[in-house]
Amino acid sequence: MKTIIKKLIFGTLTLSSLSSCGQSAKKIEQMEEKSKTLTGLATATFGTGCFWCTEAVYQEMEGVESVVSGYSGGFVENPTYEQVCGKATGHAECVEIKYDPKKVTYAELLEVFFRVHDPTTKDRQGNDVGPQYRSVIFYHDAEQKALAEKAIKELNASGAFSKPIVTEVSKAEKFYVAEAYHQNFFANNPNQGYCAFVVAPKVDKFKKVFKEKLKAH
Repeated sequence: MKTIIKKLIFGTLTLSSLSSCGQSAKKIEQMEEKSKTLTGLATATFGTGCFWCTEAVYQEMEGVESVVSGYSGGFVENPTYEQVCGKATGHAECVEIKYDPKKVTYAELLEVFFRVHDPTTKDRQGNDVGPQYRSVIFYHDAEQKALAEKAIKELNASGAFSKPIVTEVSKAEKFYVAEAYHQNFFANNPNQGYCAFVVAPKVDKFKKVFKEKLKAH
């Protein structure tokens, strides 16, 4: 399937498969300020289920400068993790990625997106069930929207997945940074149960499949 996805995203689009994933408000503010100072970078926002998994994968990717876990796509201002888990805010757990377009393209980020989760299950990823775990791409401009929609259309047509893709493609709205303890969760808690049994295998798979796209350590 990797070959199919890569061919569709890079060839046809012609561009050069995670239960759940407040501490210091000051720490969150610092992260927001850091995000504002990352000049010359582009933004991508993805939801692939639990944000602990999504964050851990993209942090390993070359060209990605920062990954922040948070909530978007809902109608409640400044939602808390508990509220989002209550399934009544409309938000999805997602990550906001700042990346260097000179080192990694949006198409490459999309390729990873469609490989690290199941985009064919509505409002769930494995045992994580609810609208907060929906597969979603929040686009920031017309080009991102076009790339996402075309990738979905052609992946469906190719039969890359056994079921139709149900990934939501929506315009990026207000992104709310999640509580501080959610940030860098896998890196800070590698032995925590969910991290050890769910996140770690996904990160390991990513490193094997996309070894040419890993950051140098």
